[in-house]
Amino acid sequence: MLRIHFTGEDLAKVRLASRPDPLWETVLTLFRFRFRSANPLDLHRWRRDTLARSERATLELLMGLTPGGYYPDFLTPFEATTGLEAGLDAIRSTPKVRLEAEISRLEAPNRGLPETIKLLGRGDYEALGMLDTALRTHHQTAVAPYWDRVVAHVEADRALRSRAWLEGGCEGLLNSYRPMMRWQFPVLEVDFPVDQELHLEGRGLLLVPSYFSCGQPDTLFDRSLTPVLVYPVEHDLQLSGQTDPEGSAESLAALIGSTRAWVLGAIEEGCTTSELARRVGVNTSSISQHTTVLRQARLIRTTRIGKAVLHTLTPLGESLLEV
Repeated sequence: MLRIHFTGEDLAKVRLASRPDPLWETVLTLFRFRFRSANPLDLHRWRRDTLARSERATLELLMGLTPGGYYPDFLTPFEATTGLEAGLDAIRSTPKVRLEAEISRLEAPNRGLPETIKLLGRGDYEALGMLDTALRTHHQTAVAPYWDRVVAHVEADRALRSRAWLEGGCEGLLNSYRPMMRWQFPVLEVDFPVDQELHLEGRGLLLVPSYFSCGQPDTLFDRSLTPVLVYPVEHDLQLSGQTDPEGSAESLAALIGSTRAWVLGAIEEGCTTSELARRVGVNTSSISQHTTVLRQARLIRTTRIGKAVLHTLTPLGESLLEV
């Protein structure tokens, strides 16, 4: 259990990441490789295909840095929230004293570290360059080809969390994570591999939804760093393209028509079935029929929130509206 302690000031500083974090996603894929049995259905083919394309030297270096349990915080710098290049720049600029401290925690009795990782712990310039290349290569192999899928899932989760925030404020947002997290002011209890305490002390908390997160939320080891909580989003086979292509083609053909186009455009940032019916001016039964076709065509995603049903656009749906 991870227990995150809030003050009133922290509640005012809770933030939801606006996009997937490319380095967290890259690093977390390594645990998806390691723990095959924990992978959902839509990651089975991804794991097989990505492993087949991966370079052995790249995996050896990165897997050595992420043996399970602890792994260095400098691999997932806060700067990566603005993009991959900013994150890699931050890694290359990591102070030597921090590299040494974080790499030293990887050492275990009767197990030596590979020479490249030892050099990395000494701040060796060439070793940092090798790490930069390895992360960049692995991102291009394991994450970049699936980025639309990652974004679709993260945006769907953001729509769900934003709705909870609009309706219930920060308390509503934190309560929306049950049962994965349990909120009871002033503590957020999070399912975690070990018992830990995190006191925010007025710094707030950045919540980062992740497609490749391996089953449980994750956070940084160093409590002095900007508090971040990375959590897994729900996997949707339709958003992952794991549906019957023939059925999808039929749904797309059925989509042609002014009413459904109007329904698609009315969803905007997300709305419930009853809200959509009011916007379009038809009854909820008719709206349900239209949203079923749109969902089968992978143009929208539907999520249940209590008694309500929330519809949000997928990247494919957004692209269609822009044509």
